[in-house]
Amino acid sequence: MRRGITPAVAASVLAIVLAGCGTLPGQQGGGGEEKQATGSTEPVGSAGSAEPSEAAGSAEQKVAPAEQGEVIAGREVKAGGADLTVQITGLKRQGRLSTLTWTVTNKGDERWQMNSDMGDTPDNLGLTVAGISLVDPVNGKRYTVARTGKYPKTKCLCSDYDVFTEPGEVLPLHATFAAPPPDVTKINVDLKVLGVFTDVPIS
Repeated sequence: MRRGITPAVAASVLAIVLAGCGTLPGQQGGGGEEKQATGSTEPVGSAGSAEPSEAAGSAEQKVAPAEQGEVIAGREVKAGGADLTVQITGLKRQGRLSTLTWTVTNKGDERWQMNSDMGDTPDNLGLTVAGISLVDPVNGKRYTVARTGKYPKTKCLCSDYDVFTEPGEVLPLHATFAAPPPDVTKINVDLKVLGVFTDVPIS
């Protein structure tokens, strides 16, 4: 069963959900971000996580899909033998958080077997979109999906999904990150198996 956490709920538990991430030697990283070599879109480490609380547990039970907006980036993709249309429908700041929304439409005749193609299997988040990230090539930072708890009970502020997406199915997805600085108005979105979308505007 697919679930998600709304941006409003995510903001209410901000203090406990932003994760401290690994950094490259000699560099500083903040919550939910990683330093990396400029221009690189390869992961440079896995995210740590804050200790969950009763408030976080309560928030995780209030699940609803994030609101999808107008299409700001899109492309046709072939993955797992399926013909897909990927459309990013929003990347919005809300205080110290930012929320990415997008849809994947199976336009072909074959079901898409997703497996853990967008997940973070080392953190036990395989059937989620916890493995995607935002990449700021100018400042050399990678922002990973916000999460709570420690392995093996880690939870992400993001969508999960079923193993298969059937022909004709439209899959709405979302993920929450620490917000980039205000002067960053565009960023690259790394959707792993679905590819990298460059210069996606942040509203």
